[in-house]
Amino acid sequence: MSCILNIETSTDVCSIAVSQEGACVFERVDHSGPNHAVKLGVFVDEALSYIDGRNIHLDAVAVSCGPGSYTGLRIGVSMAKGVCYGRDAKLIGVPTLDLLCVPVLLGQDLEEDALLCPMLDARRMEVYAQVVDRSLRVVRPTHADIVDGDTYKEFLDHGPVYFFGNGAAKCREVISHPNARWLNDIEPLAKNMFPLAEQRIAREKYEDVAYFTPFYLKDFVAKPSKPLL
Repeated sequence: MSCILNIETSTDVCSIAVSQEGACVFERVDHSGPNHAVKLGVFVDEALSYIDGRNIHLDAVAVSCGPGSYTGLRIGVSMAKGVCYGRDAKLIGVPTLDLLCVPVLLGQDLEEDALLCPMLDARRMEVYAQVVDRSLRVVRPTHADIVDGDTYKEFLDHGPVYFFGNGAAKCREVISHPNARWLNDIEPLAKNMFPLAEQRIAREKYEDVAYFTPFYLKDFVAKPSKPLL
């Protein structure tokens, strides 16, 4: 297993975590934000001091690559790049919506045919969402959804769909399908990032430190997408 510095700044929450040997060994979280410009540098400095104090070699830096807040992602990616340059570490991009699925997959007893729909809040009744199965296979790619009662009907008719993330609460009022499942308090946190980062290390799926940019919310537009069911 590798030592990874995980950075998550895609929403108002700012969090970092150090993972080693497949476990989270250091974590800092701030829920009072958005305070990324103030908190992230302090948290990363504490994490690097933890690593150095134990003579651990930092192998990689994993960072949320969106969708998410433009300012938050920009700050997080800039910090990740700086650490990679300074420590000669690999850079790993972790999709925010995949990250949201990790605590659900690890903490919920899901039906075999269950689908997951992580959501990030946008304006009015708009969310940024994707639909995946329990192996994180993409059933419908990420894009902007203007939510009404029929938005996810084709998936809900197929079986249970779990909705979660900071965009799910407002959708609960308009989606009344009996197969809809709602999960509260699911947020993207750095401590949940390392299983996805480890997978990318195993596949040697690294980002180019010089040219890597995240996917901002503005990169997704509301348009129909053919499902893969």
